[in-house]
Amino acid sequence: MDVPELLGVAVTSTTPLRRQPVQQRSAKRVERMLEACATLIDEVGYDGVTTTLIAERAGVAVGSLYQFFPDKRAVVQALTLRNVDRFSSGITERLEQATLEHWWDAVDTVFDVYVTMHREIPAFGKLHFGDVVDMRLLDDRRDNNAVISDKISELISGKFGIPMSEVQLPIAIAVEAADAVLKMAFRNNATGDQAILVEAKALVRGYLSSRLPA
Repeated sequence: MDVPELLGVAVTSTTPLRRQPVQQRSAKRVERMLEACATLIDEVGYDGVTTTLIAERAGVAVGSLYQFFPDKRAVVQALTLRNVDRFSSGITERLEQATLEHWWDAVDTVFDVYVTMHREIPAFGKLHFGDVVDMRLLDDRRDNNAVISDKISELISGKFGIPMSEVQLPIAIAVEAADAVLKMAFRNNATGDQAILVEAKALVRGYLSSRLPA
């Protein structure tokens, strides 16, 4: 099983789009809407964003936005799914270039990609993987962190031959713990408090080392 298979993007049971953009011009218009939404969330927060503001910032008529999205939540859901795509792609690219000798190498890569996105991707620091909007924004059957932790569990299990039954719960707990500490690291520092980031890595590594096979 290769890395791209392991990091397949979670698919929600309902698409946020009313209709898929077929033409390149329509796809670019939708992309502008997502970029505008991300910028606005950074500026005024999720509660301050409206479909009218998104349309104005994207340079499209609000009716054009409604052709593709039923409401603001759907735009944010599409934006969040795009961030999951970027998260998966970032991990895939790094792992394809790395030599993985231990499960920690993979966990370390996932951690670093997440921190990089927090620093560089507009609105990611406020949306993360959608919890601010809906705890089940990515998949209406599971909460958002469960979607992400399952993907990481599949990665560790597949690459290192550790049964899923042994990694799934420890990884889920590690993701929840890391999520809380990383939010603390970025709460008052846009690039992340380095001391707290170091402690977050130590926390995750220390816990997983006591649970996963050496």
